[in-house]
Amino acid sequence: MSHGWGIGKRIAALFRRKVRDEGPVKGHQPVYETVAPTEHDDTLYNAIDQRQARFQIGQVVQHRIFDFRGVIFDVDPVFANSDEWYEAIPEDMRPSKDQPYYHLFAENDKTHYVAYVSEGNLLPDESDVPVTHPDIPHFFERTPDGYALKRAHAN
Repeated sequence: MSHGWGIGKRIAALFRRKVRDEGPVKGHQPVYETVAPTEHDDTLYNAIDQRQARFQIGQVVQHRIFDFRGVIFDVDPVFANSDEWYEAIPEDMRPSKDQPYYHLFAENDKTHYVAYVSEGNLLPDESDVPVTHPDIPHFFERTPDGYALKRAHAN
């Protein structure tokens, strides 16, 4: 299952910053631009400040309990999914909402999917085995350190 360019827009939005604010005048919105890498960079590394999140976009991680792994493509600083989704988790396994949550291009031995996982349930994946999710090549390039966001998605 491919998630296409909707995820691409979400990834590109991670690199936007406010250029100026027109003030509280009705109808005026802040002006944003996309933060692009320098002309010598082909990819972006460590797009999330490590002081805010333990894992980085493009990092390969595995679930500490369940048998799946994936590549991080987005980070929420705190839980940002529905209450229905959260309450579907068994109460004795429910993670705190007050921690980063990661969006993964995930896989197990049967399928590929998008997962939403709390930071406390993730571990770095040290296997050096590529993740084969079909959406990864659209957004990331494989590097010796994992995956790096393609320059096209930073613009």
